[in-house]
Amino acid sequence: MARLSGPVTRARMVALGASLALAAGAFALFFAQRQTGGLWVELTRALLILMATFWLAWGAAQAALGLWPAPAPQPRRATPRGRCAILVPVHEEDPQATFARIAAMDAALAETPHAGQFDVAILSDTRSAHGAAREADWYLRLLRDRDAEGRIFYRRRSSNAGRKAGNIEDFLKTSGAAYEFALILDADSLMAPDTIIEMARRMEAEPRLGLLQSLPGVIRAHSVFGRAMQFSAALHSPVFARGVARLQGETGPFWGHNAMVRVRAFAESCALPDLAGPPPFGGHILSHDYVEAALLARAGWIVRLDEDLSGSFEEGPENILAHAKRDRRWCQGNLQHARLLAAPGLRPWSRFVFVQGILAYVSSLFWLGFLATTILAPALRVEPDYFPLDGWSFPVLPPNETTRTAGLIIGVLGLLILPKLMIAVQAIRSGRAAGFGGAARLMGSTLAEIALSSVTAPIFLMFQTRSVLQVLSGRDGGWPASARGEGRLGLVESWQASRWISVVGLAGLAITWRLSPELVGWLIPVAGPMIAAPLVIWATSLPSRALFAVPSETCPDPILARQDAIMTDWSRTAAPGTDDAPDTAAPVQEPQHV
Repeated sequence: MARLSGPVTRARMVALGASLALAAGAFALFFAQRQTGGLWVELTRALLILMATFWLAWGAAQAALGLWPAPAPQPRRATPRGRCAILVPVHEEDPQATFARIAAMDAALAETPHAGQFDVAILSDTRSAHGAAREADWYLRLLRDRDAEGRIFYRRRSSNAGRKAGNIEDFLKTSGAAYEFALILDADSLMAPDTIIEMARRMEAEPRLGLLQSLPGVIRAHSVFGRAMQFSAALHSPVFARGVARLQGETGPFWGHNAMVRVRAFAESCALPDLAGPPPFGGHILSHDYVEAALLARAGWIVRLDEDLSGSFEEGPENILAHAKRDRRWCQGNLQHARLLAAPGLRPWSRFVFVQGILAYVSSLFWLGFLATTILAPALRVEPDYFPLDGWSFPVLPPNETTRTAGLIIGVLGLLILPKLMIAVQAIRSGRAAGFGGAARLMGSTLAEIALSSVTAPIFLMFQTRSVLQVLSGRDGGWPASARGEGRLGLVESWQASRWISVVGLAGLAITWRLSPELVGWLIPVAGPMIAAPLVIWATSLPSRALFAVPSETCPDPILARQDAIMTDWSRTAAPGTDDAPDTAAPVQEPQHV
């Protein structure tokens, strides 16, 4: 059973108390001035703003907790002794790029005294014959270049049941007994050798540690959107992650990749059944990582996030459409967790984490519902003959829609922007700004990222709302292959994908002008980006090097240069593989069963 320490309890009480207080304040502000649209309309608006404000305040509370000084770094442990399998699940990926990352990690580990303790297993769920043929050819190139016979293995399943989680489960069943630990990566993951070894050290130092999650930094972004996300991840994510770690304690998160697991603990605890019924709420569990973390905690294992583990990297989406596509799968997976809230034996915090994940997407409906009821309030005004709170004494303030709207905007901006500014100031004071090009460039990038996120937020609101409605209506989004690469979009493609958002924005602005003209000015920051969505999506997909400097560029980890050198070397030769599908399956090489 995981222990709940005093600091974790206090952190949870502070975060929950502050979030509930701010949400209650927003509710009181709106319900006290409840004459504009009638009691039922005003109560609906107040409840919607309560739930939406709680979610924003919860994120701000995590940032505030992360701003506390971090404890001293853990002392280096004894040399790790257990063997570790580095698992790289792939599904319709570019094998040249993926295998170059593997080659870079293998070459870097070979220069350490611990090289013999690490094997690599490429676990393919690629379905297309052409993709499988390319993987087979590049795997042979990888084996030859790294002289890796018996050290780097490749296996393509005949069935991709269970997707990524099923692939890993199948490996653990057939070959897991040969290893004490497994480092789970994604196809775009890259980790420095010192980080991999240090994770193994920490796993051995704490026998109860079932899963150790690192904080991946985003790398190799080129577009305006990608570089802004990369900058935000580099600057803000360590602080937010520290807050998350303080809240979750030994019941920490698992993000599905760049994490090391104890094989015995994972194998004993994390088998995932298919849920009864058809997708999207039945079938394979999409967001399996959160569920696996909850199952480990249920079995008494520690699940921990160590945000101080540097040298852990991943690549991110390069445009808004690629992000929305990935977010659609996450939305379905998180809403699916509603089926698991009552699962027996789960720790209360694990259930709360499921609720958080659901709120992350359902909150878009809260905001859209609040905007809709605000705009339609004059038309919806109905004074009922009976109201459940009749006879209760509530303060009633003079109705002033402009004052309320201004107060709401100031509050929302405070919860969204103030934590980012505080993190930037802390980075300048601590000297961390040097990795972002200095204090001036850091602050300029912070302000630019805030401005860009303010413009893109209404667009993401619409994509998330559509995703939630699709899932609730029974539409299965499946598990599409990840979109990687440059990500530059054309205007026509952007228009076709987002013209519906422009229509909604125009309609909302027209209805507001007709029913609540005094709110038009306040609605422009929301409706304007929606109307301009195709232009915003297109413009943010263009390459840019202005602003948004990050440490992975100003002082890159050597593993990045090693991967670049391998990619350059491989690109000088003709790419292996043919367009014709091979007659036989890709070569299979797996560790000896134990």
